Amino acid sequence: MRATIIHAPGDIRVENAPEPKITASTDAVIRTVATCVCGSDLWSYRGVLPVSGAQPIGHEYVGIVEEVGSDVSSVRPGQFVIGSFVASDNTCPICQAGYHTSCRHAQWVNGAQAEYVRVPLADGTLVTVPEQPTEALIPSLLALSDVMGTGWYAAKSAEVKPGSTAVVVGDGAVGLSGVIAAKELGAERIVAMSRHESRQKLALEFGATDIVTERGEEGVARVKELTNGIGADSVLECVGTQESLHQALQSTRPGGNVGFVGFPHGSRIDGQELFFSHVGLRGGPAPVRAYLPDLIDRVLSGRINPGRVFDLTLSLNEVAEGYKAMDERRAIKTLLRP
Repeated sequence: MRATIIHAPGDIRVENAPEPKITASTDAVIRTVATCVCGSDLWSYRGVLPVSGAQPIGHEYVGIVEEVGSDVSSVRPGQFVIGSFVASDNTCPICQAGYHTSCRHAQWVNGAQAEYVRVPLADGTLVTVPEQPTEALIPSLLALSDVMGTGWYAAKSAEVKPGSTAVVVGDGAVGLSGVIAAKELGAERIVAMSRHESRQKLALEFGATDIVTERGEEGVARVKELTNGIGADSVLECVGTQESLHQALQSTRPGGNVGFVGFPHGSRIDGQELFFSHVGLRGGPAPVRAYLPDLIDRVLSGRINPGRVFDLTLSLNEVAEGYKAMDERRAIKTLLRP
């Protein structure tokens, strides 16, 4: 099969690779209908995360079940499925509490930027779509495998409530999905922090009420100005840098909450500053599996259309250009068709 392999920072290639096989009785093999490049993939591409030799990459996928192990009962060949980027059993106490990415038997899914992908713990990880979706729905369903679920988790962690004020730090695919989530959860005012006109436009169409272009202390001051000097009830941190995390914490009112889902790189939290702020902080890898059934229903009913974050569609053979376009901020998110 054709699969995306990262050899070194900046070196992405499509190569022939062995098709995945069932290696455990709880596995499934999926023929990918669509996959994509994630913002977190760029940390390896940029060399922020080490790349130790050639390795497959990619963790977002929708597709058709090709084969299942002998112990798999909830999905069968021929069904259209969506799965999380972390495989989970969906039965352990941690999963039952809603934190599937910390499942006691969690396994990271990798190699999804390919024609086929093996998904461990298929019964607990994969969710079927009731019938074969139309082509128009596939981008939005694909978004659920990570970015929309991650944006939803950011909003839930920040405790967005009806009538509240929410601020979204970050205008990538996760941040824009966070705007959708904040709107769906009832926020009355949604402030999107963005410097890019095309992303500002999409944020407003997704439900943002205000745009803040300033960053750092100037950004914090602007949020305070918009909230009568108090700060926001909920802040969604969707970047992961020291500056973005500090900006999020400083933009939150005492007693408010920050949901941080940006992959941390170089960020540190001052314990004493957090202690005296009375700001709640929760985040981590999003338990996408917990939200999939609800989010699938919202997509199929037309309530949300997160697939609009894909502003570049390429064939799998053009994946290197997809990475480059996102790295250069010419694209928000690249969808790949195997």
